[in-house]
Amino acid sequence: MIQRLADQLEKAARDLQVLAAVIEHQPIGIVRLSKETGIPEHKVRYSLRMLENDELVEATQQGAVPSGDVEERVAELNAGIDALAERLEALVEDAPEPEDVAAD
Repeated sequence: MIQRLADQLEKAARDLQVLAAVIEHQPIGIVRLSKETGIPEHKVRYSLRMLENDELVEATQQGAVPSGDVEERVAELNAGIDALAERLEALVEDAPEPEDVAAD
């Protein structure tokens, strides 16, 4: 279970890194995104597809560009990440201690 969560967090972090590079270097293609981020091209391509599905970036002939309302959407993302971090902290606080589990 923890490994699946870690994998999802890694994918989300990669998507956010690609989004930041698109915002900074727009318009930008897959090859340049890969060079700028150090992420392999096939993973950049996947992240771009996910970001397009989430309407955060748009594909153009010149390369990827942020969507028109990206500032608002990034603010929503940041708020969502903050809420998830709070939920994770609550899970950590509520998790049983190893010695409690062993006592049963």
